[in-house]
Amino acid sequence: MKLTRLRRAALGGVLAAALALSAACGGGDAEKSANGLEKTDLNVAVMPIMEGAAVQIGITKGYFKAEGLNVKLQVVSGGAEALPKLKGGSLDISQGGHVVWLQAADSGALKPKIIAEASSMTKNLNAILVAKNSPIRSPKDLAGKKIGTNAKGNQISLLVRAALEPYGVQIDEDKDLVIAPFPNQEQLLKTGKVDAVVVPEPFVTQLQQSIGALLLTDFSTGPTKDIPITGYGATEEFVQKNPKTVAAFQRAIVKAQADAADRAVLQEVVPKYTKIPAQVVSVVNLNGYPTSTSTIRIKRVADVMKQFGYLKTDVDVNAMVMQNG
Repeated sequence: MKLTRLRRAALGGVLAAALALSAACGGGDAEKSANGLEKTDLNVAVMPIMEGAAVQIGITKGYFKAEGLNVKLQVVSGGAEALPKLKGGSLDISQGGHVVWLQAADSGALKPKIIAEASSMTKNLNAILVAKNSPIRSPKDLAGKKIGTNAKGNQISLLVRAALEPYGVQIDEDKDLVIAPFPNQEQLLKTGKVDAVVVPEPFVTQLQQSIGALLLTDFSTGPTKDIPITGYGATEEFVQKNPKTVAAFQRAIVKAQADAADRAVLQEVVPKYTKIPAQVVSVVNLNGYPTSTSTIRIKRVADVMKQFGYLKTDVDVNAMVMQNG
């Protein structure tokens, strides 16, 4: 009897040690079961622009940590760079233009889910500018003119076409657009290689200050008024496998988006992941930071894309967008 008790005690000790070892080796699983998240470490990418500030805010202010998330921030040039990384799994979530998400769904390159909106159009956020001595004084004067921008078939070129259409100006992207990176647009305008340039902030403010460029029109009225610009996307597979993790990210990003409306907060965080100094952040026009995600709003983007031939199919926006608020 005594021996049996000793054997039981020894067995209990072995089991206790095994459980302790298991907990030590599988701490991540224990943590996941404790907070209910399928995945706690997230690789999240943003573009090096102010529109992605909410992720840095969420890290800085501990909003992700409070939800049980450890967010590792990466920087990508745009949604096009993020797509293969999302598909390959090196990224979990990325900021990208809604045009990119919709084109990916249209082509079948990816099955994206828009899990949160990141930015929306505001006054002078994106604008068409001309040289201070230019004879062009109205958007309708741009018919047949050379316009500098960063790419064809992207969000900016779509905005240009949509903004000029009410003035009767039809843009031929192959003939009318001169492609160069945004930092090079000032030189194109100064040397007369283009008649106008289309740039986002901070270049709108910089060109006005550096060469006295004149703002011809912006995209805050007409078909592009308040239009969504970028959002946070993930693959359909990731969302299906990690619904609680995605919901936690959404809760944190909404808090961060609300804080992003404070310019002082942006001055603190934007220089941490971009080359934009706090002094520039203090004077540029700020984009909107939506605190809800709306299928109706993003359908507006799809409608404009279809109008100008950017979509070949009827993309199911309802299936793409994880609406909240």
